[in-house]
Amino acid sequence: MLSALAGMAFGLSLIVAVGAQNIFVLRQGLRREHVGLVAGICAVSDLVLISAGVGGLGTMIQSAPLVVEIARWAGAVVVLVYGGMAGYRAVKGQRVVMGRHSMTNRTVGAAVATTLTLTWLNPHVYLDTVVLVGGLAATHGDDRWWFGLGACLASTAWFVALGYGARYLAPLLEKPGAWRVLDSVVALTMVVVAASLILTA
Repeated sequence: MLSALAGMAFGLSLIVAVGAQNIFVLRQGLRREHVGLVAGICAVSDLVLISAGVGGLGTMIQSAPLVVEIARWAGAVVVLVYGGMAGYRAVKGQRVVMGRHSMTNRTVGAAVATTLTLTWLNPHVYLDTVVLVGGLAATHGDDRWWFGLGACLASTAWFVALGYGARYLAPLLEKPGAWRVLDSVVALTMVVVAASLILTA
């Protein structure tokens, strides 16, 4: 039980941060578009990656620097593209209608594709959920799977709370100007994330 609690605490410390994936989940929650599907994909993806890390995949990744390097540059490109899209929306402006019966601008297929891209092509995902979680779980010996379970529960709780809790911010974001500010912050954040990936030695 203590290992599970430790896994939850460590999992939350890693996942509660401004990043491409979290921002996308937040955005979908604000627009009330395919929230359960997006949050579910993120949670299940983390479950798979955390399980792989606890099972020993993290050690294998560390021993393959070429794979890490390819993932790093691919991730930088994905993040820059997403940041560019946010920057375009910030400059152009957009009319967002929020509510349960609002018109959606993103199809199910597009939402799934974007979620999978921001999750599986993000090298930070492998560093955090596979290498770090897997490495720390190993220190718990026979209880490492309890540690992994705790991290998985933390991930699931976070994505559900982020996606469905975002709607309570809707009154603050009903004006296009507010979305311009949000998209500007998103674009700047993505540029910083991409730069950190590119400049990583």
